[in-house]
Amino acid sequence: MRFYILIAAMSVVACQKTGNDIEGSYRLLESTTIKGKDTIHVRVDTTKTEMIKVINASHFAFFNHDKNQGKDSTAAFVSGGGTYVLEGSTYTENLDFCTYRPWEGKQFTFAISLKGDTLIQEGMEELPELGIKQHITEKYIRIK
Repeated sequence: MRFYILIAAMSVVACQKTGNDIEGSYRLLESTTIKGKDTIHVRVDTTKTEMIKVINASHFAFFNHDKNQGKDSTAAFVSGGGTYVLEGSTYTENLDFCTYRPWEGKQFTFAISLKGDTLIQEGMEELPELGIKQHITEKYIRIK
């Protein structure tokens, strides 16, 4: 009997997830950016662009590109990554690499939540030296 209890306990421990719940790969579903006093909403057209975000135990990376392989006016490629810290629902990115080089070395703090397979990231991006002050909300769906 003790043997079976030990096996059951070991099975429970083996099935427990290591790391944190946000680890995974995600595709951007929707993004809203609010700038200034006039509150301008900008939504990503996911039929024309695609963004993937990957989060592991210590790092994040994102890749955003147009879906027409750079062959028209939607041509774009943006990527970045670095380390992050997650404390409760406070998610702080340290952007170590970015195609927009003036953003490198900056830190951004967001509220983050996971509802089923949907990751929601929300907060301010402020870079006074670049004239950037905007509130973003991004919704991602887990793809792996």
